[in-house]
Amino acid sequence: MTARFPSPRGHISARDPRIATWRRFLTAHARLQRLLDEELREEHDLSLAEYDALLQLAEAPGRRMRMHRLADEVLLSRSGVTRLIDRLVRDGSVERDSCVTDARGAEAVLTQAGLDRLRNASATHLRGISDHFVHAIAAADLDAVDRGMRDVLSSIDGEALEERQRGA
Repeated sequence: MTARFPSPRGHISARDPRIATWRRFLTAHARLQRLLDEELREEHDLSLAEYDALLQLAEAPGRRMRMHRLADEVLLSRSGVTRLIDRLVRDGSVERDSCVTDARGAEAVLTQAGLDRLRNASATHLRGISDHFVHAIAAADLDAVDRGMRDVLSSIDGEALEERQRGA
């Protein structure tokens, strides 16, 4: 039987051999996230999601960010990021504050303790990325992986922009 490859923008079937690449991507992503999460929890009592939130706040202007924007950046729902920030507030890594531009909104603000915690965990996280991702891909293939991921993101961002423009 000959494999059928539809046009790039057409629908694909479950028998399309490219689906195997998609499944491997999902499996690798899930296992890598789990492994990085386990390493951070074991060495720093910090989940990968908490690490990501601290990193997003550390890189934000004034080390503060609106809760809804933080939810978008860490890929959580608003209720999910609220629970995550609640945990970080309890351990002193983050404070809640009124939004400087809109008093009705709330912002998460990184504390010095949170920044110290992030810095301590960074070596573990970067080591994990190196050991489990970078070193698993041949140096000659890293550019191709990067191009592929940039292309996927550009396509998604372009589709979202088109949809926003159609709705406006």
